[in-house]
Amino acid sequence: MDSVYDPPQDPLKVLHEDHEIVVVDKPAGLLSVPGKGAHLADCLLARVQEAFPTALLVHRLDRDTSGVMVFAQTPHAQRHLGLQFEKRQTKKTYVARVWGYLEPRSGTVDLPLIVDWPNRPRQMVCHETGKAAVTDWRVLRHGQEETRVRLMPKTGRSHQLRVHMLALGHPILGDPLYATGAAAAFPRLMLHSEELRLRHPDGGAGMRFRAKAPF
Repeated sequence: MDSVYDPPQDPLKVLHEDHEIVVVDKPAGLLSVPGKGAHLADCLLARVQEAFPTALLVHRLDRDTSGVMVFAQTPHAQRHLGLQFEKRQTKKTYVARVWGYLEPRSGTVDLPLIVDWPNRPRQMVCHETGKAAVTDWRVLRHGQEETRVRLMPKTGRSHQLRVHMLALGHPILGDPLYATGAAAAFPRLMLHSEELRLRHPDGGAGMRFRAKAPF
């Protein structure tokens, strides 16, 4: 997968900036942080730091996922936001297109996850050694052979939404790791971080940032 890393060259989409935070809309196909090797050096963190030299990483999105990401402008903001993510005080909402007709209209997936070592970076459900992972979902609408859903993760495990949807029998369309056959035949992973709610590191005011799904 590394050898064909060809990230989009769209200009940086800044949703908000102030003395403590920068919020951007990450494009699909761009790493959040650099990978191993010079060919994987281009990433959102590097691009944000070009425009905002003091920017610091707070959280990540998968390479193939698009949407709202926050960066800190100061070490204080990085600590403050890091604790909010750690204590699950942030609220994240995603939009996805999944394979098949998902029903009922809403539900919760509560399945522990762990890395699938022989097949990493794949993750898998494991009731013995997995870490707790919980996702609420709500159907937005049904299409032909697909369903548009809103996903609200309560935890932040690696590939959580992708594996949870797969476990329901409805992989996210275009997923290079978990979708197969017709479900995989899409130009990108149909997963987008639509909204992020957090408390501002300077004063604690509640803030909400949104970026419309491009699919």
